[in-house]
Amino acid sequence: MSRRDPLYDWTQTLSTQFPHLSKPQAAVLALWSFGMVLARSCGLTAVATALAPVLGRSVDTTRERLRDWYKAAGDKSGDRRRDLEVTTCFAPLLRWILADWPCRRLALALDATSLFDCLTVLSLSVVYRGTAIPVAWKVLRANVPHPWEPEWLALLKWFHGQVDATWTVIVLSDRGLYARWLFRAIVALGWHPMMRITRLSKFLSQGWVHPQAVYEFVPAVGRRWQGRGLAFPKKPERRLECTLLAYWAEGHEDGWYVLTDLPPQVADAAWYGLRMWIEHGFKQFKSDGWQWQKSRITDPDRAGRVWLAMAVATRWVLSVGGQEDARRGPVETMPAVATRAPEGRTGSAPAATATDPRGSKERPGSPRRISVLRQGLAAVLAALVAGHGVMLGRWDPEAWPQTPACVQVQEHDQNSYTLEKNP
Repeated sequence: MSRRDPLYDWTQTLSTQFPHLSKPQAAVLALWSFGMVLARSCGLTAVATALAPVLGRSVDTTRERLRDWYKAAGDKSGDRRRDLEVTTCFAPLLRWILADWPCRRLALALDATSLFDCLTVLSLSVVYRGTAIPVAWKVLRANVPHPWEPEWLALLKWFHGQVDATWTVIVLSDRGLYARWLFRAIVALGWHPMMRITRLSKFLSQGWVHPQAVYEFVPAVGRRWQGRGLAFPKKPERRLECTLLAYWAEGHEDGWYVLTDLPPQVADAAWYGLRMWIEHGFKQFKSDGWQWQKSRITDPDRAGRVWLAMAVATRWVLSVGGQEDARRGPVETMPAVATRAPEGRTGSAPAATATDPRGSKERPGSPRRISVLRQGLAAVLAALVAGHGVMLGRWDPEAWPQTPACVQVQEHDQNSYTLEKNP
């Protein structure tokens, strides 16, 4: 019996998931993402070298075909030159991820990463088992003044109506990205922001007369506070009616102070620990996975197209790696790792783990000795070597974290509630 061609199967998969792409575009996107898995690199030469024997062509010929894919139409030869508009792939990529997502809860994270002093990438990612899969991004030139507001708003608009309204979708961001306009844009999508703010930010609790700095709501380790009120009440241009989630975990020098639109009865500050996973998501694009830090690309549009191939390869490998990770079961806890804490202090931030998402292991955002990406790469390559073709996995997300029952709730009339249990 003849074996199926795995590259052909992968091309057919991408043609189905991205039906708006032309056949040549889908074919070269398949080449890029398939080649990245073989080469464990996003470098043009590395990918071409890995693909050339598969295609039966020279490295130079393969390299030129790959290179044409990320060029602008005006830089290509031929009469049928077309630009690949990366933004049109964002919604199909998310739909592909959600097609077999086993529960109605999804956590997304907003953050930015840089390639030295050349490029900055604004990214919206699905967080999954200690890592992340980007589903929308914008590549900008680094060290060049550029407003981020229109870019974030444009990224979010691509997902309007893409997720069933019955789903619970939280969007996590760190202190540097908090903004009222971003909070409201997320709410307008039917999603729920969970945006961290600085410890000195003011909050006026419902029924109170005087605002307090948010750190005063959890004055000691092992405390939490959740309630409605006004954030930044003294500044009309920043004033926001919302819920404050404050939580100071054992072993950390400061707490988390998170704003959300969710009622305090159903939200949990511990969910913010999922945001740490995007840090490892960026690392898997770099030294832990696709070697993005070695890229010589300096053009933002070209870089955005390479990110599409990396996102597709990541989606493939993590769907397989997640299954392998679930089969391994719980991993042993490792010592907490020091990270930058608020106001220049040094402490260890709560990070999520496979069994207790507030624990800390090898490094923030990566609770495993072997990352899900590496587990997936090993399984995918083993299937190809054995002649089993393209191995496609199914999602197996972990339960969201919860604040331990032993954590003391500060006395307040808004806090007589029971947190919603994870499904």
